[in-house]
Amino acid sequence: MAQPEKEGNAVSKEQGPVLQVRGLGKFYGEACPHCINSTGPAWESNICPACGTIVACAEISFALMAGSVLGVVGESGSGKSTLVQCLYFDLAPSTGEAFLGSYVGGKKNIFAASAQEKRLMRNKLMGMVYQNPQQGLNLDFSAGGNIAEKLLMAGCFHVGRIRARAGALLEKTEVPLKRLDHLPRFFSGGMQQRVQIAKALANNPGLVFLDEVTTGLDVSVQAKVLDLIRSLQRELALTIIAVSHDLGVIRLLTDYTLVMKNGRIVEQGLTDQILSDPQHPYTQLLVSSLL
Repeated sequence: MAQPEKEGNAVSKEQGPVLQVRGLGKFYGEACPHCINSTGPAWESNICPACGTIVACAEISFALMAGSVLGVVGESGSGKSTLVQCLYFDLAPSTGEAFLGSYVGGKKNIFAASAQEKRLMRNKLMGMVYQNPQQGLNLDFSAGGNIAEKLLMAGCFHVGRIRARAGALLEKTEVPLKRLDHLPRFFSGGMQQRVQIAKALANNPGLVFLDEVTTGLDVSVQAKVLDLIRSLQRELALTIIAVSHDLGVIRLLTDYTLVMKNGRIVEQGLTDQILSDPQHPYTQLLVSSLL
């Protein structure tokens, strides 16, 4: 059963990676032996010329330690959102394996888990904040009801504790407590994102995904949402994967960065290092556009 009252369940770095990904790939089509070698940045395409398969992402490998924030940056169609959707089980990967430190001690490929085990991982061990709040919230449930839904799915059924937890999270994410029983349908875009963040944190997940969380928001609202995420990450020692097409967001939030293009990682390393001395021509183009 989830422990919603207890905060700060991050795994120590001595216990190994929170997440390890090896050879992750997602293909749309029949796939053939040419799909990997005939697509990618060198070909400026993620469509296989032999069979027409779309290689959304391929050969993605990385490790993420507790308390770290990993940024995934790239243009539209680079495969960055596909990556996190596979890890959150919104999509089924075509190839590869991933190991979650809080699931069977990081010894079992999470993609090989049963549907029931995947639901448990989503509800107890992970949190997701989508670009579009309609994907992450039920707009016909109250703000508190959305948080309660996450807690109920993880096995917490005590009404008093659920309501107390929902109220505490809304306050932490700067949503007025008086809006607890209001429908997010009538909230501003920025407030809907804050409710999504509260819902994602409901069960103190070991890993949180942020998929373009500021896209579509006004600049002033973007700044407030980013400040909130930074504050929560420090306070709760959250381990985060943040996806964005905006290198400015990546610079503000992340410790490490993967740069993706045409479904492949073209560069990875410390965010400060990548920003100060980008090696790949595509990364250099991104950095120059930021300056």
